[in-house]
Amino acid sequence: MIKSFQKTRLCVLSAFICAILNACSTDPMVNGGDPFAPTIFKEGTTTMPLDPPNQEKLQSFYVSRETIFKFSIDTSSILIGADGVTRYTIVITNPSGDQQAQYEGIRCDSYQWKLYASYESGVWRPNPLSAWKDIKLHAPNRYQAALAQGALCSFNSQETRLPAILRSLNPDKFTGGTQPSNSFGVIAN
Repeated sequence: MIKSFQKTRLCVLSAFICAILNACSTDPMVNGGDPFAPTIFKEGTTTMPLDPPNQEKLQSFYVSRETIFKFSIDTSSILIGADGVTRYTIVITNPSGDQQAQYEGIRCDSYQWKLYASYESGVWRPNPLSAWKDIKLHAPNRYQAALAQGALCSFNSQETRLPAILRSLNPDKFTGGTQPSNSFGVIAN
């Protein structure tokens, strides 16, 4: 009976040691996968739009008092990517009414933007020099910053709910390029 008890004790001890070794094998510090280490960004595939910007779905938004351009986002083009990139079509209108459309993306985690394509002569032309660039906060035409701050990002995280983005783009609620006001809340002209 003592030998049987010793065998049982040895089996339980062996099982316990195996369980501990198995737990250690999944320890992030042992297998090299530190859960607190920054993740490496891997951009997903970007499909270029096929259609021109939808003029009926353009939503204008405030950028800054220094700009002479009008900025609008095609709300039907907003794509919230699983890779952390929100892609959209922007339409920039100059004072004479001429328009330029661009297909872009914003990364909220790194506060960067990328130009994928421009709409020229009725077709989307991919940007051969497409690269991630830092979003500029203090520039007259800071529309990427206005979109990131006001609708597409929640601090440094991607807004993943399209209805929330569309609500944020509402001119009465948009905060991306908050217009300066006096102490009475009157907007400067």
